[in-house]
Amino acid sequence: MIAKLHGKLDSVGTDSVIVDVGGVGYLVFCSAMTLRALPPAGGTVSLVIETHVREDHIHLYGFGHDAERRWFKALQDVQGVGAKVALALLSVSSPNVLAQAIIAQDDAPLRAAAGVGPKLAKRILIEMKDRAPTIALDATRATLSEAIATTPAEIEDAAMSDAISALVNLGYGRTEAFTAVSTAARAKEGKATVPELIRGGLSELGR
Repeated sequence: MIAKLHGKLDSVGTDSVIVDVGGVGYLVFCSAMTLRALPPAGGTVSLVIETHVREDHIHLYGFGHDAERRWFKALQDVQGVGAKVALALLSVSSPNVLAQAIIAQDDAPLRAAAGVGPKLAKRILIEMKDRAPTIALDATRATLSEAIATTPAEIEDAAMSDAISALVNLGYGRTEAFTAVSTAARAKEGKATVPELIRGGLSELGR
């Protein structure tokens, strides 16, 4: 069972990477947030791995930190959520955003993920409500114990949170503010500043 990979980033695909460890290339599926946090090809990378062994395949799923891996596992306990949907959820929302959405019973962040409709989003909220605080606390402790520096994905998450708070202070509902800012962030491919996200969010809300 592979739990971690440390090696050279050989190449990056739309939803996966190849990590060269001692001349052996490992295909690892990753969320969009993890992919954005990786160095350029040829750089050194360390990924926490979740190994899925099935009758017809062995898949490796990689994450920049253990918090994301813990949420990846927990989400799949919900009926209708497999590895693909779990990765989609983690591609549009960080572990912190997911925890906040589930605790607040706000399905907007969940519905932003590919393959997640209103019914599945509601099921995730209901089934994960009692578990979310514990998972979030355990994941935070694990991340702190790893002493990992702030990643680009975490920076992006902070910028989105600040932009959402700004729109809420202007009188918009948190759900509609989240949806608008998420759309603006995707348009900027995760490279927007807080002012740009606020402007983009206002533009979306004005449509």
